[in-house]
Amino acid sequence: MHVIVTTDGSKQSLAAARKLKSFADPAKISDVSVVAVIRPFAAVAFADDVSEADQRTAVAQESGFREAAQAALATVAAQFDGWGPQVHTRLRSGSPAKEIIKAAKQLDAGLVVIASGGRGLSDTVLLGSTAQRVQQYAPCPVLVVRPARKR
Repeated sequence: MHVIVTTDGSKQSLAAARKLKSFADPAKISDVSVVAVIRPFAAVAFADDVSEADQRTAVAQESGFREAAQAALATVAAQFDGWGPQVHTRLRSGSPAKEIIKAAKQLDAGLVVIASGGRGLSDTVLLGSTAQRVQQYAPCPVLVVRPARKR
């Protein structure tokens, strides 16, 4: 089975990758594709909250959206090092929900793993929830990982 793990650069997307590893049998997964989507005309940069702080600073100073997304992809993909399945990173451009759904179809994915609430309430109100759209239209099951409750 091919599994797509999405990242928007948030810590919640890193938690979603770890959640998959916590219960999935790597022997039943052939490939893991870590997918990030950058919006071509976004006013706000791709947030990379998952890479090490010094790496984030260097990337932010030297580059833009694409490099921040690449750094987040590499950080999430590193979660699967030595786990078993072959890991791929895929950077796409466009509407996040549409591109994730398109990737799921193209790769014949058996599961999509996505974080809910990664970017906060303002993005949900203004843009709608990417996780909700993917869950509704994906051609396969979707694991939506919600933020941990604050105690």
